[in-house]
Amino acid sequence: MKTLKLSLFSILILLVVVMFNISLGSVSIPLQDIIQAIFTGESSVNTWTYIILDYRLPKAMTAIIVGSGLGISGLLMQTFFRNPLAGPYVLGLSSGAGLGVALLLMGSGLLGLSFANSLWFSKTAVILASSLGSLMVMIAVLLTSVKIKDSMALLIIGLMFASLTGAVVNLLSYFSASDELQQFVFWSLGSLGDLSWSEVSILGVFWLMGLMLCLFLIKPLDALLIGESYAKSLGVNIKVLQYTTIIATCVLTGSITAFAGPIAFIGLAIPHLMRLVLKTNKHLIMLPAVCFGGAVVMLICDSISQLPGFDYTIPINAVTSLFGAPIVIWLILRSRQLNF
Repeated sequence: MKTLKLSLFSILILLVVVMFNISLGSVSIPLQDIIQAIFTGESSVNTWTYIILDYRLPKAMTAIIVGSGLGISGLLMQTFFRNPLAGPYVLGLSSGAGLGVALLLMGSGLLGLSFANSLWFSKTAVILASSLGSLMVMIAVLLTSVKIKDSMALLIIGLMFASLTGAVVNLLSYFSASDELQQFVFWSLGSLGDLSWSEVSILGVFWLMGLMLCLFLIKPLDALLIGESYAKSLGVNIKVLQYTTIIATCVLTGSITAFAGPIAFIGLAIPHLMRLVLKTNKHLIMLPAVCFGGAVVMLICDSISQLPGFDYTIPINAVTSLFGAPIVIWLILRSRQLNF
């Protein structure tokens, strides 16, 4: 009964934050019209209906998927590597996605085939380039993990992949034209907007795939918290656990980065926030808690980025770090340790 009440309360909080997020923007829309547009597809002004249904609502859904997906990915990585500093990007997926976009925007320019200002350049091209970059790194990590038994060695290799791809991106940035570099910088700042319902649906499919894989990891990850030897004594196949965890993280993080760009802070901090609040490491509790916490925090950060009075929308990456990092520092100082 207590769990049901907590679940209903969490859903209520999420709905309130979603409505608050949708109500913000350059155009002020009454709450009554927002509710009417969502449930009936109409409002008192046709333009408001378009803004709500085709821009603000998809953006809110993207924020929920991005926040929950990165939070879960961070939880998986912190448990698997037993490292509180691990996050969803430790395997180099973000850097791989960045390399794919950099090759599209800046590498092609060096070959005299600039896409940044051509008819061939589109959001779909950026998504595909980012996806391919993440996929290449994912394949490299999986192939490497076949020969590596130590999870910490795999963590270091993931960081080396990130450094390697980052170095290539830096070289491309140094030799690229200013307009191409500007396009890449805009992508690297992250964005939750400008996704159509079809693109949100595709992102949602990958999100569901990642969540389904996580359901098979709950008990093995709980056993791994005590130690690898203990997990083996319970019959956990460490190699299968390693592959499944990597694939689940890659599916979630790679797809999110492809559609929304690299989003800072959420994947690293949300698991710690939930541990400090709930005082538990059990994944049956932590997975839905991190999913909920990541979605709410992402929606709040997106709301802050578009508060009334700002002439411009603040980059979401800046908001997640500026808003979230001080909260995590305060919670750590208050508890004097990370419950991990």
